[in-house]
Amino acid sequence: MTEIPSFKIFLNEIGQTSRFAYRFLIQWFKPRYEIAEFFRQCYVIGYKSLPLIGLTGFIMGLVLTMQLRPTMIEYGVESQIPVIVAIAIVREIGPVITALIFAGKIGSSIGAELGSMKVTEQIDAMEVSGTNPFKYLVVSRVLATTIMLPVLVMLSDAISLYGAYLGVNIRGMTSFHFFWIEVFDSLSFNDVLPAFIKTYFFGFAVGIIGCYKGFNSNKGTEGVGKSANSAVVLSSILIFIIDLLAVQVTDLLGFN
Repeated sequence: MTEIPSFKIFLNEIGQTSRFAYRFLIQWFKPRYEIAEFFRQCYVIGYKSLPLIGLTGFIMGLVLTMQLRPTMIEYGVESQIPVIVAIAIVREIGPVITALIFAGKIGSSIGAELGSMKVTEQIDAMEVSGTNPFKYLVVSRVLATTIMLPVLVMLSDAISLYGAYLGVNIRGMTSFHFFWIEVFDSLSFNDVLPAFIKTYFFGFAVGIIGCYKGFNSNKGTEGVGKSANSAVVLSSILIFIIDLLAVQVTDLLGFN
């Protein structure tokens, strides 16, 4: 028996994931709507992720400011630290780093949870009982990740900028009011909107990959671990690809 080439496996995986995403889009509009489960997932995915996201954002802003200070002093533009940090965090660093942390926490969680339900035949039991497992398990989770990641990114950006403010004041003295005036004066519509829009695609990618890997898990407990691991890896790669495409699109549209 000849071994299937890796490239063919890769193309097959893309096709199966695309079909899974298409099925999600079809099921999204069909009743019955699992409103209660959707809000529960928003709480689990969004609220319970906030401590980790907030801590990561705070450290990110603080460290970025401390690393930039020596270079900015060398070129005599220390006063521009709030401007540089604000643009870097809002446009690129904040959304991407937050999405990667989100993929590591939520992507693996969804993959492992649905994978364990698959191998223990709980999903089959839901089908037998007349419940639509795809609607209940997949649609609610993907919608929750798509909606909650932009919210987490906004909170992470705000916490990162506060960390940057503390970083500026470790070896200097800048008033809170002046720092935020500098931040908001440096940001424009073209900085905020593209960064905000692409976070919806990040959230959708994390949700659909995590659900796809978990929903199609096999080989017992070993398959559950592989599902969680591959969900994180693939969603992280997809985040970078989406970010690359978003940069190209915003450049073509004149947002940069």
